[in-house]
Amino acid sequence: MQQLQPHPDQVPGIRFDAGRHSRAKIGYVLLATEQTIPDDVYKIVPPGVGVHFARAPIPDSITVDTLAAQASELGTAAATILPDGSLDVVCYACTSGSLVIGEERVFHELNTGAPNAKATSLITSVIRALNAFGSSRLAIATPYLDEINRMEADYLKYAGFETINIQGMNIERDSDMVKVAPDFIKEFAQAADRADADTLFISCGALRSLDIVEELEQAVGKPVITSNQAMIWDTLRLAGIDDKIEGYGRLFREF
Repeated sequence: MQQLQPHPDQVPGIRFDAGRHSRAKIGYVLLATEQTIPDDVYKIVPPGVGVHFARAPIPDSITVDTLAAQASELGTAAATILPDGSLDVVCYACTSGSLVIGEERVFHELNTGAPNAKATSLITSVIRALNAFGSSRLAIATPYLDEINRMEADYLKYAGFETINIQGMNIERDSDMVKVAPDFIKEFAQAADRADADTLFISCGALRSLDIVEELEQAVGKPVITSNQAMIWDTLRLAGIDDKIEGYGRLFREF
């Protein structure tokens, strides 16, 4: 990354070091309504990795139309994260939004605002996590409306995955999604699971799925991918951070 040089008028002999975030700097563009992702990121990222957040406007309504309208906001939001050009990775941190807008458009918009950073999206992170496990047949639990569930199943089919079952909670408000109790998420995901699915995926960054991924994986006896788990893993790996981390599922331990 290009670094700005000290101004010639600065006091001679000032000593600079690499700062607190010498290993990597990662930026996340959040929905304006997001309340779960920052806490999850701070739980996992190792020392020396900086995490930075910006928000894109959206009403407290998660529909195909409100998500599609975010596309034009992503570049503006990304541009507010470390304008010195030192950002290593930038991610649109919304599963449903990234599949509604489409990965290529997301990458283009993010790099309009942060041209030096590697761009990714939450659905991209999920696909990479599924491919790491060699997954092909998915059971999916979501909080979404049916219109988003249908788009998600179609999007993942295009990416090479068969959806055995997808089950949603039919919640529209993001402010309700963040309040779904983790023990209910576990029960709901187990009910959505199917014996012939090789992987269980819990979709949505607003759900507190990270809290139960480890115990759920043990209960169902197969890989469990959650949105925020996959996103944090992907952004760390893109930034060159290969630390193996315990307590958040097989993904962090094995890949």
